[in-house]
Amino acid sequence: MYEYLQALHQRFFQEPEHTDLHEEIEKLRQELEGELSPSQRKCLLRLLDVQGYLKNDVSLESFTAGFKLAAGIAKELEADGLYSYNAEVENEIKRDTEQKYG
Repeated sequence: MYEYLQALHQRFFQEPEHTDLHEEIEKLRQELEGELSPSQRKCLLRLLDVQGYLKNDVSLESFTAGFKLAAGIAKELEADGLYSYNAEVENEIKRDTEQKYG
């Protein structure tokens, strides 16, 4: 199970959000946009759109990887035998009864 978590971390780990950095990026984008020609602004906006699409793709891939991870963990747990509290209590009662009445 640890290998699944490690693989997921290596592939999809992203630094925590830095709101102040996002604000700085937006401020710089606005400054740059004001200094660009209309065709350069259009190019900048296309670049930002592509960046947004890439973020969405990464998000979807991350979800897919998480789903596969959960399915793999469930499969491993099932192979080892699923835990049941009721079964554990029943087995404990059965053991106690056998020890008492042998």
